[in-house]
Amino acid sequence: MTRLDPLRRAVLAVALINLAYAVVEFTVSQVIGSVALVADSIDFLEDGVLNMLIFVAAAWPLHRRARVGHALAIVILVPAAVTLITAVAKILDPTRPDTVPLTVTALGALAANLAAAAILARHRHVGGSLARAAWLSARNDALANVAIIGSAVLALAWVSGWPDIVVGVGIAVLNADAGVKVWRAASQERLEARRAEA
Repeated sequence: MTRLDPLRRAVLAVALINLAYAVVEFTVSQVIGSVALVADSIDFLEDGVLNMLIFVAAAWPLHRRARVGHALAIVILVPAAVTLITAVAKILDPTRPDTVPLTVTALGALAANLAAAAILARHRHVGGSLARAAWLSARNDALANVAIIGSAVLALAWVSGWPDIVVGVGIAVLNADAGVKVWRAASQERLEARRAEA
C-alpha cells in the first residue's frame, strides 16, 4: 500500500456522501425557493465530482497531480458563479423561503459536511493541493451550513428573502477563496516538480 491509499479511500467515501446529499438539498431548494440551498446543493455536487477526481489523481506523480490541482481550483469556482446568477434572479423576487425545511435541510447538510471533514481531517497535509482542495471544500461547506441555519433563524424575525440571498452570496465568496488557495498550492507543487526534474 502506498502513502496515498488511505487518502483515496477517504475521498471516495466523501464523494459518495456529497453526491447523495446534493440530490436531497437540490430537491428541497426547488420546492421552497432558497438561494442558499441552491448554492449549497451545487457545492455538494461540485465536492462529489472534486473528490472523485482526487480519488483518480491521487495515485499519479506530483507533476500530474499539480495539473489536476489547477483544474480543481477552477471547478471550485463554478458554484460561486452559479450562486451569483441565482442570487441576482432572487433579488428580483426576494420572498422568504419556508424556514422549517430550510433549517432541517441545512442541519442534514451540516451533519454530512462534518462527517466529510472528519474523514478528511487526518489527510489534509498528505496529498498536497488535492487533499487541500478536499479539506477546504468540506470545511467551507460546514461553515456555509451554519450560516444557512442562521439565515433561517433570522428570517423568522425578519420576513424577507434577503438573509437567504446574503448567505448564498457568502457561500460564493467562500468557494472563490478556496479556489484561489488550491490554485496557489498547485502552483507550488508544479514548481517543486520542476525542481525535482532539474
